[in-house]
Amino acid sequence: MRRRSLIRTGPACAFARGGFLALCLAGASALTARAQTPQVPAAQPVVLDSVVAVVNRHVILSSDLDEEIRLSVLDPNNAGQTLTRAHALEQLISRALIEQQIRQQDAQAAMPTPAEVDARLAEVRKELPACVHEKCATDAGWAAFLAAHDLSPGRVTAYLRYRLEILNFIEQRFRPGIRIPEQQIAAYYNDTLLPQYAPGEPVPPLKQVAPRIEEILLQQQVNALFDDWLANLRKEGDVEVLDSSLEPAPAPGAPENAPAGANQ
Repeated sequence: MRRRSLIRTGPACAFARGGFLALCLAGASALTARAQTPQVPAAQPVVLDSVVAVVNRHVILSSDLDEEIRLSVLDPNNAGQTLTRAHALEQLISRALIEQQIRQQDAQAAMPTPAEVDARLAEVRKELPACVHEKCATDAGWAAFLAAHDLSPGRVTAYLRYRLEILNFIEQRFRPGIRIPEQQIAAYYNDTLLPQYAPGEPVPPLKQVAPRIEEILLQQQVNALFDDWLANLRKEGDVEVLDSSLEPAPAPGAPENAPAGANQ
């Protein structure tokens, strides 16, 4: 776009008379001197955010990684460890792929109710190891915890809602149809549970713990099916990492000349 000039020249000075002519010439001289003055280089633009990856046209920003790292304090599996940016990107790529699948199917079926979200929030405030130290069960302790980790109540609620939505989706898609035979429950009882008890220690009978063992085996199968499904999504999807520093390390035996940003 051509920038319009705000300096009027030519006719305005040509028709000036007397003092007006002197004023016009003085103004013209000032403009000439200003034009001859070396210009100070403009400050370099500051990059506030950048795209680090694209997942099937879904953009992941550098600020998304920062937020994922802050939210990782709510994950009990992290056990106080700080999430790396590369790991945060892996989680966001998986999340984008899963959310796209949920939207293609029945998103409402996986959406948790407000009561479920509130219950999960209460559980986090009461049982999360990082939160117990801050006494998050109290309103003052919870506010201090959020402030210390640069989090807002609304963002935490949205994060927990997403986690529950993913769990609901996994249960609905992979759990139906799985059947655990009694022989497998008995094998887990004999081979995995019993060795955990010291000699002479009271051991619960199989009938008492069978429902819990069945749930454990069900969850193992659901997790295995989900992991395979997600791996296929990554292979078939269009995943491009634009920041080379966030590329995952190549698997052992993988070709060294594999193109950067290839589908993962």
